[in-house]
Amino acid sequence: MTTGRPLVDGVLFDVDDTLVDTRGAFVAALDVVVTAYLPHLPAERHGEVLATWRADVGGHYRAYTRGEVPYEVQRMARANELHGAFGGPVLDDAGYERWNAVFEAGFSGAWAAHADASGTVDRLLAAGVRLGALTNAAVAYQTSKLERTGLADRVPMLVGVDTLGVGKPAPAVFLEACRRLGTEPGRTAYVGDELDVDARAAVAAGLVGVWLDRPGPRRVHLAAQEIAAGRSAGVHVVTSLDEVPRRLGLAG
Repeated sequence: MTTGRPLVDGVLFDVDDTLVDTRGAFVAALDVVVTAYLPHLPAERHGEVLATWRADVGGHYRAYTRGEVPYEVQRMARANELHGAFGGPVLDDAGYERWNAVFEAGFSGAWAAHADASGTVDRLLAAGVRLGALTNAAVAYQTSKLERTGLADRVPMLVGVDTLGVGKPAPAVFLEACRRLGTEPGRTAYVGDELDVDARAAVAAGLVGVWLDRPGPRRVHLAAQEIAAGRSAGVHVVTSLDEVPRRLGLAG
């Protein structure tokens, strides 16, 4: 049973791999990419393709979220990096356009909400909490994901990387999302699947940071010391969205 005052008046969600099963959608997208561009690759190596794409060791997506390169530039660089790692053809501009059409068809066709997303959203709304989304992708693109997964009417897109021209971990994007949500940063939680740019960055911006550490392989390796440091900084750690209302003092 909930006792005392809840920790927050509002909750901001990350979208990818928090509300939406983006990892699963990447599996679908890369399956069609492998079929079209890497047909020589044995089935037992398909998991390596997914891991390489998600790891983005060249840091291209992070460069995009810092406002350093356009979206298509980073996406093309990642595609060519992937092909270089697995023996695929080099993509010029026209080749990349065709590649991206193949990727996006598989990716968007597989968008689905995580099983714990809708119920958690409903519980938070029933508790009187304001909800919104803050993401490191473009607002229109992420709105499409939320619409496709049936969450857009309950979790409106508030801030994307194109809102201020930069993304997380910049404190300004968290503060702008709070402003649009109508809640004070110290009374707002941010829930995301990345320890650094989501939970720790939220804490640094004055919010309540919640790291969603779902079971299974993480996108990048995290040392035990990094996780301990996050906890010491005030990050709340959950393994399912189902745990969020109770952790925030909003439900029993």
